[in-house]
Amino acid sequence: MSHSNKTNFENSVEEALGLPDSPAMVEVMPAVEVKEDVDTDFDTARKNLHNIIDKGNDALEEALLVAKTSEHPRAFEVVGQLIKTMVDANKDLLDIQKKLKDIKKTEEPKEAQNVTNALFVGNAAELQALINGRK
Repeated sequence: MSHSNKTNFENSVEEALGLPDSPAMVEVMPAVEVKEDVDTDFDTARKNLHNIIDKGNDALEEALLVAKTSEHPRAFEVVGQLIKTMVDANKDLLDIQKKLKDIKKTEEPKEAQNVTNALFVGNAAELQALINGRK
């Protein structure tokens, strides 16, 4: 069996169970780094949407001026499309805030729950008798 890039635990489990050689386990990133990535991504997305909205407002003013000056139907159609795009960008800005709250809510630790398990020690006949109420 090959033992490259595996922990001693992985190797010994494979050997003890007679399992065929498998690739090494993937290392999981700590939750702290993921949280930082979420916050960074949120900030980046928020800044980008603000930038798009600001530039869209400027473009809308120019497109509206062109449409009024030219009185061309296509120019007014473009203004309408740009307005719809701006509304969508504003909705996206609010949506990312909701998504961030949802992500952070799922990261909060949950309260510990007590679990009580019953353990039966005995053979199959004793268990059967217990189940049938004959014990």
